[in-house]
Amino acid sequence: MPLPEPAKQEPPASSPAPKVVITKVFVRGLAIDAHIGVYRHEKGRPQTLVIDVELDVAVTDWNSLAETVNYEVIAKKARTVAAEGHRGLVETFAHRLAETCFEEPKVTRARIRVEKPAALAPDAAAAGVEITAVRG
Repeated sequence: MPLPEPAKQEPPASSPAPKVVITKVFVRGLAIDAHIGVYRHEKGRPQTLVIDVELDVAVTDWNSLAETVNYEVIAKKARTVAAEGHRGLVETFAHRLAETCFEEPKVTRARIRVEKPAALAPDAAAAGVEITAVRG
């Protein structure tokens, strides 16, 4: 008895290219000096802040820097906010940094984390705030 012929296999259908829904551009652990704090001993002297910024960016072309947000620009924005002068609260600093990130038209969401490493030293590694802001 002859063996049955194997079933003819169709070549696998080519799957569509993946659709990128969100591109995240981030800067993590950026240390900058800023004049910040509400207590007398914090005024008149800079303190180190450690900043994390994560941005959701509407990107259409991943081959051109002009089509995304340059992380060097994010770092510059953080330094610029620090240079604007004394702020009492890290919350205020984080909010202002989020505002500057939305100057980039492709940013749809910003997550900003600001830590003051010396705030509770030596009892804690850091204290701070994290905010999330959305365009609109």
